[in-house]
Amino acid sequence: MKSLVSISVIIFSLALLIPGVTQPILTIQGSIEKAELVETGVNMFTESLSESSRGNARSMMDMAISMFGFDTIEGEVEVFYKTRSIVDTVNELYQSNNVIVAGLVGLFSVVFPALKLSLLLVICLPCFSRQQQSVIKVMSAIGKWSMADVFVVALIIVYMAGNASAGMGELLKTTAQFETGFYFFSAYCVFSIASQWLVSRFFINTST
Repeated sequence: MKSLVSISVIIFSLALLIPGVTQPILTIQGSIEKAELVETGVNMFTESLSESSRGNARSMMDMAISMFGFDTIEGEVEVFYKTRSIVDTVNELYQSNNVIVAGLVGLFSVVFPALKLSLLLVICLPCFSRQQQSVIKVMSAIGKWSMADVFVVALIIVYMAGNASAGMGELLKTTAQFETGFYFFSAYCVFSIASQWLVSRFFINTST
């Protein structure tokens, strides 16, 4: 019964991990007020002119804006939309020549979690009883990285948020929304901790 419960929790954790790393975890949208966009365009144009002609150019631009009704324009225009999963982020980092960072993110958010759950599963299976002690030693060695996956997801969210606002200044209004991948990965973290506790209580502590 103990083995069945532990194995069930581990398999469920693995099932949550797959969509957790493949489904989008965060969507960021950026928009700019149309009126502010027009004003910024006018300012950029007039500032590119010589000081002697800026005043006349500004007056002519204001007249044209008023004539075409751009001074009463309302609403927002979307200038940025980005949604990424953990796997997408790894691929994006790799494509942008951040190979080491991509490798570390993939290692701590995909490889280590899958390896940890696989080792826990091996400990629970009676057919691997001879290898149990060796697997327990490996689990102890990688135990220090048990929360690295959570830290990596936090870094990915910060990375995406930073890219969203880069170069846009104060004009850009950003909105962020957690997607299904985030909730799957969060659930994986909870069940992964539970599975590790069950294996530690029912198998590791009893075998030492």
